[in-house]
Amino acid sequence: MTNHIDTLIEPPGLEALQAQESRMLEGPDDISIDAILSEILHAVRLNLGMEVAFISEFDQGQRSFRFVDADNLTTCPIAVGGSGPLEQSYCQRVVDGRLPELIRNAGDIPEALTLAATTQLPVGAHLSVPIRFRDGSLFGSFCCFSTRPNESLGERDILNMRLYAQLCGTLLERITLDERHLDIKVRRIKSVLRKEKLSIVYQPIYCLTRNAIIGYEALSRFHAEPLRSPDKWFAEAEATGLLAELECFAVSQAIAGLSQLPADSYVAVNITPETVLNCATILTLLATNPRRIVLELTEHASIDDYTRITQILEPLRQQGLRLAVDDAGAGYASFRHILQLKPDIIKLDRSLISGIDHNEGCIALAAALIVFAEKTGSKIVAEGVETQAEINTLRQLKVAMAQGFFLCRPKPLAEVPK
Repeated sequence: MTNHIDTLIEPPGLEALQAQESRMLEGPDDISIDAILSEILHAVRLNLGMEVAFISEFDQGQRSFRFVDADNLTTCPIAVGGSGPLEQSYCQRVVDGRLPELIRNAGDIPEALTLAATTQLPVGAHLSVPIRFRDGSLFGSFCCFSTRPNESLGERDILNMRLYAQLCGTLLERITLDERHLDIKVRRIKSVLRKEKLSIVYQPIYCLTRNAIIGYEALSRFHAEPLRSPDKWFAEAEATGLLAELECFAVSQAIAGLSQLPADSYVAVNITPETVLNCATILTLLATNPRRIVLELTEHASIDDYTRITQILEPLRQQGLRLAVDDAGAGYASFRHILQLKPDIIKLDRSLISGIDHNEGCIALAAALIVFAEKTGSKIVAEGVETQAEINTLRQLKVAMAQGFFLCRPKPLAEVPK
């Protein structure tokens, strides 16, 4: 591992410390804060000639080890994830002043001898400084110890420890805030699932030649704080690892409405490729009534494994499930999806349809996709239709299916036209 920590032979001043922190945080993207903290711990331990160094976190009377560095991690008496009562530790007694931050020989200090670790490990030399966040709150401690006394340790060493504990505090605060934000997001998504604060509205898809409804796109609506668009809720679910669970819930709600929709109509549901690849539950849901379900793959980046997606969906497509590629014309990824997945339906993106009646470029691209669809056996659906002029142009281009606010806004199941 490339060492991103400057030598600790001389303790850095505050300005040097801040500059060093800035350099590390502006380094390559693949260097995590965890890696930086581990390097700090290793560098400090080597500079002090200690056997073990660790960063501990205090929480509800317990001390847990977040980072550990040692001469031999296999035989080290502590490990990452280990914990114990805070009161039985050097850390607590240093923080509350019963023990000094710098101990050259623990055997010479009566208070240290009251701790079992002093004789059991044993502890010879010990350095410990508190780690605090910017608001003064205590996170834990930054500690080094050896089994042998070390009379060469001095105030310069403890100053060094304090300065790097300050840097660690800055980095750990960032991690802690990220963890707290993640926890808030997880609880928010789980609350939506638990309290069923998601409902489905249906937007009709019309056959323009017959002026009749042939299907409905199921769209999610969230009834929870913060009030925001569905795409932000799904993005947050993805960031928390709960996307598949949220998508399964939405799809189950959407499919439940099939019994109240015309028997010759279908429901289109939006699912990400990641959920298709990694969630068996979604496949079970799609198998409940495959002939009346259209799966719209929603993805704005290329799919890594088209072969596997094809293999997973093939049995369902044999049973009548239709596959649609969404947002065609919005970017390169959608064209790759069309070529690789051979969808039954190609949905022209609203950015291509908006103003198509007076945009020659959009007309040309739509016409090319329509010809492609004819040659490959796919059907075209135009999304986001908002004017009669757009409808007229689509009819001239021989687009047979369309949806949009001009035709009908998404509505709850009880209100949607049938």
